[in-house]
Amino acid sequence: MSGALKIELGRRYRFSASHRLHTSQLSEEENSRVFGKCNNPHGHGHNYVVEVSMSGDVDPATGMIANLAELDAFVDRQVLDDLDHKSLNEDVLAFRDKVPTTENLCMEIYQRLKSFPRAKLERIRVEETGNNSFEYAGDNPEGDRP
Repeated sequence: MSGALKIELGRRYRFSASHRLHTSQLSEEENSRVFGKCNNPHGHGHNYVVEVSMSGDVDPATGMIANLAELDAFVDRQVLDDLDHKSLNEDVLAFRDKVPTTENLCMEIYQRLKSFPRAKLERIRVEETGNNSFEYAGDNPEGDRP
């Protein structure tokens, strides 16, 4: 990226998934106290909204940072195919030993999308409910810049 003109692209995606907030590091009582109704043994579901923010140079030929069809296909392959209509605890390897909080989900989606070749991933925002959303910009976002 030349740095002369920075443009950010925002794209929104949706998926539904269930999870149970529970960890073997806590007793049953502690899990119930910490996670409340989200510790339901049968889990519960959300309709997640994921906002992907990318930046890059505007291609003089296309006038775009990235082709939206290419970005959509990448997000489908890297995220939606694995997470949509799944149990995060049972169906997603990344959450077999990690509590599938939306904070952890946000970081997992970031890791899955940071290799998009046409633009730089700036941040991921995941909305779990109308009241809860989480944003992640990598471990060291300033250190990743050219």
